[in-house]
Amino acid sequence: MSDKAFALFEEQQSNRGIDLAVVKAKLKALKIETPSWGYGDSGTRFKVYKQNGVPRNPFEKFEDAAQVHKLTGACPSVAIHIPWDKVEDYAKLKQHATDLGVSIGAVNPNLFQEDDYIFGSVTNSNAAIRRKATDHLLECVDIAKTVGSDVFSLWFADGSNYPGQVDIRARKTWMYEALKEMYEAMTPSMRMLIEYKFYEPAFYHTDLADWGMAFNLANKLGPQAEVLVDTGHHPQGTNIEHIVTYLLDENKLGGFHFNSRKYGDDDLIVGSVNPYELFLIFYQIIDAANDKNPQIRQASDNIAYMIDQSHNIERKIPAMLRSVLNVQTQYAKALLINLDEVREAQERQDVLGAEDAVRKAFEFDVAPLLQAVREEIGVPVDPMKAYLESGYDEAINARGKGGASW
Repeated sequence: MSDKAFALFEEQQSNRGIDLAVVKAKLKALKIETPSWGYGDSGTRFKVYKQNGVPRNPFEKFEDAAQVHKLTGACPSVAIHIPWDKVEDYAKLKQHATDLGVSIGAVNPNLFQEDDYIFGSVTNSNAAIRRKATDHLLECVDIAKTVGSDVFSLWFADGSNYPGQVDIRARKTWMYEALKEMYEAMTPSMRMLIEYKFYEPAFYHTDLADWGMAFNLANKLGPQAEVLVDTGHHPQGTNIEHIVTYLLDENKLGGFHFNSRKYGDDDLIVGSVNPYELFLIFYQIIDAANDKNPQIRQASDNIAYMIDQSHNIERKIPAMLRSVLNVQTQYAKALLINLDEVREAQERQDVLGAEDAVRKAFEFDVAPLLQAVREEIGVPVDPMKAYLESGYDEAINARGKGGASW
């Protein structure tokens, strides 16, 4: 890194009233969970694509995830998906993660890949299937207790394809009953993050179709239930940062699943299509972190940041690295917003002045800042370059094809 480049950047930000020491501290504190399934073979509804070197079991997934943390210093935990990551001995998996310098993060139940769930899982009209689905949720609570996880990410594919196919109101009740049973089995330190998606694979109605439904359900369940916002799970044009602000103000924003999309799916690398949206989401979170209300400040500090991507055509570890680097870049830019300048313009009702105060932070090149932070925490200034030169990608090719796919 050029010391001259950073000195110029530092002077530039100082003149704007930005304290780079504070910015650096916040960048160092940002932790982004990576998903075990992001390291495995994946594909579309048409085909799963096999790659050389993909992990053959959950233990190898953690080995790959540890490389991402080693190179970024920002990814100390790995989300697991059950039964994709089912093992006979979860204590052994936990110890393996610890030995690698990472930990097991959010536990994700899977209620969408068995034949029994063709007409729904916890909302199925068949009581026996509802019981099976609820038992799986309880199984995941037990797994979380064993591995020391305190977060559950819940996404349901439940829905219907045609008018009249199901009793929508009955399914609403069944959803609540299942999650209430899971909620009551959780320890006081655990959090239930309820995700939503407006369509796919259900094309007429989805049981948890938007943030309002997830918010209402979380409120009914209690303070340990919160909403999980997946950046790819909204209709085109949705103002996601508005949803973020609303949930923060209600102390119900539990977490993010980062990804991106151009049309209808959500498996593109975060920040690859609309980086300004990601920047604006972080702006709202940072603004809440500076609120006078301590509850709102606490809510902004309690967000679980997670990548949720299945890299179909990209090499898995470089794709994960790119995802993390993109998140760090937009977070760094959002930290450069002079919030006092924004508020002063808002009070004057200076429309373009307020917009300019936000936008100009987005236009800064934060590469010198991120390189300085990486030097200070002892990781490579260019994690992608370091990985490609490490030989790890070539070494894992010995695993061959046919890894642990979802």
